Amino acid sequence: MWMIAAAVIVGAGVMFKIFYYFKTGMCKSEMKLVGKTVIVTGASAGIGKETARDFALRGARVILACRNLEKAQRVADDIINTTGNGFVVVRKLDTSDLASVRAFAEEYKKTEKDLHILVNNAGIGGSPTKQVTGDGLERTMATNHYGHFLLTNLLSGMLKSSAPSRIVNLSSLMHQFCKKLDPEDLNFEKERYSPSGAYAKSKLCNILFTVELAEKLKGTGVVASAVHPGAVSTEIFGKEGSLVGRMAGVLVYFMGKSEKEGAQTTIFAAVDESIEGHSGKYYKDCKETKCSDLASHRGFAKKLWEASELDVKLEPHETCL
Repeated sequence: MWMIAAAVIVGAGVMFKIFYYFKTGMCKSEMKLVGKTVIVTGASAGIGKETARDFALRGARVILACRNLEKAQRVADDIINTTGNGFVVVRKLDTSDLASVRAFAEEYKKTEKDLHILVNNAGIGGSPTKQVTGDGLERTMATNHYGHFLLTNLLSGMLKSSAPSRIVNLSSLMHQFCKKLDPEDLNFEKERYSPSGAYAKSKLCNILFTVELAEKLKGTGVVASAVHPGAVSTEIFGKEGSLVGRMAGVLVYFMGKSEKEGAQTTIFAAVDESIEGHSGKYYKDCKETKCSDLASHRGFAKKLWEASELDVKLEPHETCL
């Protein structure tokens, strides 16, 4: 009897995999990026790695902004070997550490002249127990939201001077599971912490950040987008060591997208000609789609921005927004 049940489950998984494959949007743009400089955070694995590879194939100078330099260098070497593009560089960036973000931005502005595409891709799933960074921020929020919020502000001047340029923020369908947001309690000081709750909140913040960012960038030629890559088989599910995360990872491995497929919507938002001038949108499977009502709320977007400025201690001279 158990063999029949197992066969039914496997069969259902295969059918879902096939359905998901044909539903997956693919970026069809042939836009070249020769002479363009791009940053992909968290590019040492998964979606970020395949996004960086695609940009290299298009001829861009690609900066892999990663926490693990040895791992990132192996990826960079592989991209160089498989694309023939020698302009792939690794730089140190830990988005959970605000000092690291500031150091990365300072070095970048000293050594680079332009920035045409910024992909805020680095991310982690929620830790089994609440962890607080040296900056006093909840680690999931720090990695997925605060670090990218600060990085984008620090590099905003270069993005504006390099326009037309683009910012792509990696969010998730999981944002819909966050039903409320208290801008004064982004780090679970009052709200009860849970891994899924932390991840969902950080993904909601990614979209709200994009909404307010688009407002602040009006008329500059910089387009900001948020994307949902889909259920993608990457390292993120096993990184934090939770049983739920590992089980989800196994499920997605058999039923979800490959890393290359998962990178398509990010690539679309970064290069496709059709979204030029359409800022603040949310995309899934290379198509604009609707996010939750909370994620599109202008009032919450503004409040989140103000709270984030305080939490990362953003100084007026550090931003051009």
